[in-house]
Amino acid sequence: MTVLATDIEIGTHITRTFGGVTFNVDTIWSTVLAAAIVLGVGLYMARHATSGMPGKLQLAFETVVDAVRRQVEGSVGPVAPFVVPLAVAIFFFILISNWLGLIPSGHHPEYLPPPTADINLTLALALLVIIWAVATGIRHRRSGYFKGFFKPYFFLFPINLIEEVAKPFSLSLRLFGNLFAGGVVLALITLFPSFIVPFPNVLWKLFDMGIGLIQAFIFALLTILYFAFALGEGH
Repeated sequence: MTVLATDIEIGTHITRTFGGVTFNVDTIWSTVLAAAIVLGVGLYMARHATSGMPGKLQLAFETVVDAVRRQVEGSVGPVAPFVVPLAVAIFFFILISNWLGLIPSGHHPEYLPPPTADINLTLALALLVIIWAVATGIRHRRSGYFKGFFKPYFFLFPINLIEEVAKPFSLSLRLFGNLFAGGVVLALITLFPSFIVPFPNVLWKLFDMGIGLIQAFIFALLTILYFAFALGEGH
């Protein structure tokens, strides 16, 4: 079958309208699937965890948790221990979400898109992190949080405020842009002659796995750093 450039649709979604609101149902079920995988694997691992010789799954999880705990202790300190499970959960959720796009879905790849390639999900995740960090900073530092906008000089207040407002957008667009670009490249690969399509497709998917891992790590790391800045511990 010949695929034309005009046949390729990027950024389109399977939508349903309810109560005047349009829902991207493909993003919704991909998000639910990613969350179910993370919860299912987590519960399975917790049930089979051992203090003796850990299995490969437990070892991988403990490696991630230990790395996150060291980062949180060095950046945030003991004032917000909940940042460790939050960052770990975000890392694994984004990782699985990114890798969903690598699962073959027959002639309908749009039925299982990576939900992180939808700006709605990445913006929601970013807003969750930023609002939570700001609320924690206000509760912990009270008026000292707002005084931070006037440091190191009071006339820098507008710049500091713009930087704070821009955080969720930069955080969400970074993740969305990388995953969206991956979908664009995979779509362009379908324009190659049929006898060479499998080779660049396989190579790009391997590369895409690495990008998905890096983006999950960056999002989790920035989550930790935003809490550190909100609590006045960031440098």
